[in-house]
Amino acid sequence: MTGRLLVATPTLKDPNFDRTVVLLVAHETGGALGVVLNRATEVPVAEVLGTWGELAGDPAVLFEGGPVQPESAICLARTRPEVKKRLSGFHPVSGALGTLDLSADPERMRENVTGIRVFAGYSGWSAGQLEEEIASGSWFVFDALPGDPFVERPDDLWAMVLRRQGDILAAVAHFPPDVSLN
Repeated sequence: MTGRLLVATPTLKDPNFDRTVVLLVAHETGGALGVVLNRATEVPVAEVLGTWGELAGDPAVLFEGGPVQPESAICLARTRPEVKKRLSGFHPVSGALGTLDLSADPERMRENVTGIRVFAGYSGWSAGQLEEEIASGSWFVFDALPGDPFVERPDDLWAMVLRRQGDILAAVAHFPPDVSLN
């Protein structure tokens, strides 16, 4: 499922994942790893990572990638269409999207990537755990669009992904956060 989106169903009430959209950057027999795409912080990337902030797209802030190791950083990047060579420090996830090693020189990467997004922490699942959560109805699994990790209004991503599925799933986008207040 690497490169696919996990979209929290309204029944998933874990505050770490309520109404989140997670991009899976790795899914193997030993487990899965992803980053929450729609939890922007107010901390500018430049404040923490200097010149990497110049490559960050709007909003150019850190994102809460998940509850695991919040002191670590995962960087997503999209390569430019004309880049055909393998980039040192870039690990493909899906198409032109991949993770980028932040120990690389941001100036060297500027000509190769169209933008980055930096996540503090990540979301992780042990072997079989994610599959159990999907089977129990906690997550919808959808294909990601190339722009999903870089949307300018990340707060709207949960509803946006659901609406584009059509039919009854589009109606889920309007599900109230607290059904008792309906």
